[in-house]
Amino acid sequence: MTRKKKHFPITRLLVSFVALVLAGCAAAWYFSGVSIPVLQPAGPVAQGQKDLLVYAFLLMLVIVVPVFVLTFGIAWRYRETNTKATYKPNWDKNNVLEAIWWGVPTILIAVLAVMTWHGTFRLDPYKPLASENPSMTVQVIALDWRWLFIYPEQNVASVNELYIPVDRPIKFEMTADAPMNSFWIPSLGGQVYVMPGMGTILYLEADKIGEYYGSGANISGKGFADMNFTTYAVSADSFEAWAKRKSSSPVLTIERYEQLAKPQIDNRILSFSNPDTNLYSHSIHKYMKMNSHSGHGSGTMDHNDHSGHDHSSHTHDMEEM
Repeated sequence: MTRKKKHFPITRLLVSFVALVLAGCAAAWYFSGVSIPVLQPAGPVAQGQKDLLVYAFLLMLVIVVPVFVLTFGIAWRYRETNTKATYKPNWDKNNVLEAIWWGVPTILIAVLAVMTWHGTFRLDPYKPLASENPSMTVQVIALDWRWLFIYPEQNVASVNELYIPVDRPIKFEMTADAPMNSFWIPSLGGQVYVMPGMGTILYLEADKIGEYYGSGANISGKGFADMNFTTYAVSADSFEAWAKRKSSSPVLTIERYEQLAKPQIDNRILSFSNPDTNLYSHSIHKYMKMNSHSGHGSGTMDHNDHSGHDHSSHTHDMEEM
C-alpha cells in the first residue's frame, strides 16, 4: 500500500503535465492565427477534399482512441503494485471481444473504402464543375523555375501571378517545358502533376475573394524554392480591368517565350499581351518531336479553349524581360 501511495501522485502529476502541455499547444495553435490552407478551403474542390480528410480522420479515431485508452488502462490495471488484478495466463479467447475488435475495424474500413471511391470520382480533376457561370480557360506552363499563365480569351499572359474571377470554374490546361512538376493552390484544391509533352486538365473554382498561395510542389532543381506564385481571386469587374491593363504589355511571341523558358532563377512578376496562339501546343509538341526522332511514337492532342467572361485587378507593375 505504501508503494501505491508513493507512486500514484507521481503518475497523476505526469498525466496532468502531459494534458496541460497538449492543451497549451492546441490553444497556442488556435490563437496564433497560423494559416493552414488545406484546412481553410476557399472553393468547392478544396472543401470537398477537406470534408473527405475530416470524415476519414474521425472514422479512424473510432479505432485509435479505444486502442490508446485500452493500452494505458491495461498498463495501469496490471501494474506491479496492483495486487487486486487477476492473473489469468490461460485466458485467450472471448467471442464477444473477438467480434468487436475484428468486426468494428472491418466495418470502418469498408465505410472508408466507399467514401474514398465516391470521393475519387466526385473530385476527379478532369470533371467540369457545376456552375451557373461558364468556365474560363487558363493555360499553365511550368518552366525552370517559374510559372507561365496564358489567358486565351483575354489574350494576355502573366508570369508568377495568377488572376481568376470568383464564382467561376477555371479550366486549367497544364503542361511543363521543364522537368516534371506539380501545380498546387492548397486553398483551392489538391496538387496535380504536369509533364513535358503531355497535357493535364484541372478544374478549380474560388468562391471567396482573396489572395492564395500557389507553388510547384515537386522538387525540380536548385530554383525549386522560388517557384511560387500568388493567386488573386477577384470580382468579375476587377478581373476584366486587370486583363485590360495587361493588354498594353509586350507581345509574347514564340521567340520571347523560348527566352523565358531558359532555366533561370527569376521570381519577378511579368506580364505579356497577344501570346502566340500556338504557344501552348508548341510547348507540348516540341517534346513529341524529340520522342519521334528518338524512335518513340508521337501522339497528338488537342487542347480546346473554353471560357466565359469576368475579370480583376491588383496593382503590380510588370517588368519586361
